[in-house]
Amino acid sequence: MEELSHLDGQGRPRMVDVGSKEITQRTATARCSVELGTGLLADFTGGDLITKKGGVIQTAVVAGIMAAKQTSALIPMCHPLPLDHCAIEIVPDGPATLAVTCTCKTSARTGVEMEALTGASVAALTVYDMCKARNPAIVISALRLLEKRGGKSDYSAPA
Repeated sequence: MEELSHLDGQGRPRMVDVGSKEITQRTATARCSVELGTGLLADFTGGDLITKKGGVIQTAVVAGIMAAKQTSALIPMCHPLPLDHCAIEIVPDGPATLAVTCTCKTSARTGVEMEALTGASVAALTVYDMCKARNPAIVISALRLLEKRGGKSDYSAPA
């Protein structure tokens, strides 16, 4: 089993020292699903559902981007990264589900997987928050890294 990089030789938590790593272009894409239910998704017209809190999709996109930018404040061992780009896409994925995808890019010494995962999850949570009055049984699932590029190794999730 590979050693956990966030533990020192005595098993104590540590932030990985990336100071000697080369700065490279790095990208990561993460996705999750939000099962709204057919009745609720059918009410999305023109690509959004307007509520008293505003447009669900528009608000979730902004929330996901804001969250990706704050990942190091939320996940203890994450390095603060300057994001060159962050994009959130929220689209129907069947009759009752939305797919939430977040892609982040940076030029840094460490990858942006956690930023992409955080962006997708907070966008999904925002959809839940804005729609829960209509359906508290909304399910957020399948949060996963789809792809990462740059740095020591690349990754693509199995199809």
